[in-house]
Amino acid sequence: MTIEENLKKLGLEIPKAPDPVGNYKAYIKSGNLVFISGQLPINPNGKLIEGKIGLDLDYQDGEIATKFAILNVLGQLLRATGDLNLIKKCVKIVGYYNCTENFKDHPKLLNVASDLIANVFKQKGEHARAVLGVSSLPLNAAVELETIFEI
Repeated sequence: MTIEENLKKLGLEIPKAPDPVGNYKAYIKSGNLVFISGQLPINPNGKLIEGKIGLDLDYQDGEIATKFAILNVLGQLLRATGDLNLIKKCVKIVGYYNCTENFKDHPKLLNVASDLIANVFKQKGEHARAVLGVSSLPLNAAVELETIFEI
């Protein structure tokens, strides 16, 4: 099954990759690796999910934000490769969550991204990861996801 067929089966649509909002590249290829800059939770209508989880946003808002951010990762990956079937492996996902100091469920929220990547890429989606809770993120985004893929 191709990645496109798998995405369709999962009911997922890859959005157009957002352009960078600063002086950096959305992705960099180095050898057989694609480093994707931090992707924010921008929904299909172009609206950023912003706010602090545990204060302005609840857990379910964090799940939705994570899903949009990882779909934007896939948008950048498609832009970088032209074909998601070229992916050999998801190497790493790093999640940064804008949350209150007593919020403890960031690993569960990052599972939304990990599960989506595993479902889309199957064994090629197995990856290392790290997750952090932070006091703020650019543009007051709820989450930022940084990734590395092998092609």
